[in-house]
Amino acid sequence: MLHHEGLDIAWLGYATLRLEGADTVVYVDPGRYGVLDDYDGDDGDVICVSHDHHYDTDAIRRVAADDATIVLFEGINTHLIDRDVERPADLPYEVRTVDMEADIAVGDAIIRTTAAYNDPDGPHTRPNGEPYHPEGRGCGFHVTLDGVSVYWPGDTDVLDGHEYLDVDVFCPPIGGTFTMDRHEAADLAEAMDPDLVVPIHYDTYPDIEADAEAFAEGLESRGVRVALDD
Repeated sequence: MLHHEGLDIAWLGYATLRLEGADTVVYVDPGRYGVLDDYDGDDGDVICVSHDHHYDTDAIRRVAADDATIVLFEGINTHLIDRDVERPADLPYEVRTVDMEADIAVGDAIIRTTAAYNDPDGPHTRPNGEPYHPEGRGCGFHVTLDGVSVYWPGDTDVLDGHEYLDVDVFCPPIGGTFTMDRHEAADLAEAMDPDLVVPIHYDTYPDIEADAEAFAEGLESRGVRVALDD
């Protein structure tokens, strides 16, 4: 676990991020690939889910407190998910849906969203040329908790406008293949100039293996502070 300006930050594996402030716990994209199999949560006040690939209702139930609020991207369609998941309406929590331009308050947390997708003319596409994450199918989350802003951009390429976001802690995916890779993430982090960078979404399985140490060393040589939560 990492600490920054009174906020506890933990990367729990794959895309799962946990933020804990004075009175509120936020999880982003909990679960998948067994990363929470031995994890006991039940403390999440706000659970954010970015798109179909990361919609894991077993994990949501594992991390959510009884009175949790689930913030779901509006494009999540359980009929298109080839895994055993519950419908959002069947979850025993308040569910709020967001698009790619949301700005909402959920308890003490301010949740803003951004677009998240792969450029169809970029490198992160399937062999047939289709992007792994088409535009309009997911979002990123900009979470402000106790005055500290944390940006988790989602499964995405670097997009126009990312560099202008006001961010204290930047949590980019660095695994490549399905998202920006460590080099693209490093260039974006340097342009954003946050107080701290905490990379995520790497090394969970072979397709997203990345040299996190090289990412950290390269960014720190440019004057950007990086913390690896391994």
